[in-house]
Amino acid sequence: MIRGTGAVVLSLFLLLGAAASSPAQSPSGQQSRPNIVVFFADDTRWDALGAAGNPAIHTPRLDQLAAEGVRFTNAYVTTSVCWVSRASLFTGQYMSRHGYTAGGQQIEPDVWSRTYPGLLRQAGYWTGHVGKWHNGQIRPEDFDFSTVQPMRHWFDDPEHGRIHVTELQARQALQFLRERPTDQPFLLTLAFVAGHAEDRAPEQYLPQDWSAQYYEGVRIPEPTRAGTEYFEALPEFIRAEANEGRVRYHWRFDTPESYQEYMTNYYRLLTEMDDAVGRVIDELKAQGVYENTLIVYLGDNGYFQADRGLADKWYPYEESIRVPFLVRDPRAEEAGVTRDPMVLNIDVAPTLLAAAGLPIPAGVQGQDVAPLYLSPTPIEWRDEFFYEHPTVTSRDRIPASQAVVRRDMKYVVYPEWDYEQLFDLTQDPTELRNLVDDPDYREELATMRRKFEEWQQWAR
Repeated sequence: MIRGTGAVVLSLFLLLGAAASSPAQSPSGQQSRPNIVVFFADDTRWDALGAAGNPAIHTPRLDQLAAEGVRFTNAYVTTSVCWVSRASLFTGQYMSRHGYTAGGQQIEPDVWSRTYPGLLRQAGYWTGHVGKWHNGQIRPEDFDFSTVQPMRHWFDDPEHGRIHVTELQARQALQFLRERPTDQPFLLTLAFVAGHAEDRAPEQYLPQDWSAQYYEGVRIPEPTRAGTEYFEALPEFIRAEANEGRVRYHWRFDTPESYQEYMTNYYRLLTEMDDAVGRVIDELKAQGVYENTLIVYLGDNGYFQADRGLADKWYPYEESIRVPFLVRDPRAEEAGVTRDPMVLNIDVAPTLLAAAGLPIPAGVQGQDVAPLYLSPTPIEWRDEFFYEHPTVTSRDRIPASQAVVRRDMKYVVYPEWDYEQLFDLTQDPTELRNLVDDPDYREELATMRRKFEEWQQWAR
């Protein structure tokens, strides 16, 4: 069933009270509205956390964040590519509605005014963005503080000299916190370049020296879905050597030795990002504002790590669309809990706005996730979602794809190739067997085709 968000948003809005146009103060002088920090990791899938059971990666600060908050174990993105995922994060909308399908496409002022940074700034928050952007140019009026770095790991910065991008982003985030006005609540979005590869560099992943110590003698486990049967289960046009997933697989993972080298350096980038998260948290504590700060950590998309003979993202399989999602909310009484409802990247915007006591714009398609951990009783929640991805360059390189994803079934369409897939996830959780031509699934296929048409209409 496709559900809107109006009832959930309205009830929570009434519970929290009407939005104020200036920071509300408690008797002690502290802002009653929470400060907000969003950590947005690049190319980072759900299991790239020690807290998620990964035995090889070193992420102590994120693991601690999970221990102090809630970790959503079934978090997904509605489009698995950088620029669309960012537009969806800010707007709380599907790509079909916000329309940002090309990298570098400018977010226009009227659209920006309805994003979570735009609305929070209008409501009296001091707002900042540090890091990757990918949506045109940031205008001076979009944020009170903003910096954007090139998509490189090492470069010469006019102020800091030769520096790694993660180190620079950490310093700039601390600068925002130290220079902000102390009489306003604040919003900081720290959008890391890590763990995106530096695509034009032969090494792909170029970490800092200090992180090597955490991976001495560590062997990265081979992907569980690297067998030939997983590769052969892909559509022929995805298996083709012209496909970008295959091109990048050969760059990084096509021998056991290269897999170990590139995955180790990739994990080192994430360890360095973890350290930057910790430095921001330490600054929040030093300023005495940590206990009144809502913190969200999530990835912009998942990541193939030689799974299915692929690298990178784009395609509507679990490795590509499932991401980490942590929330530390000052209102929560429980800590170190997990929740398994399907939550999405488009849920971040309404969650932040509701926490600040602001109404949710009518066009927002995500839902506030806070009732999933604040409500003492189970609440009604989505049991499926729609996935969509644009063509990038050509159908041979990165074809368009859509999917209806449920807990028990997944229906995939590659429209440019007139190709369908149907997976029974209860019997086949690794998405190996395409059931489109199986007569036993004729009814289920008809149902999923109908749902697909409904979702296409609703997402617009």
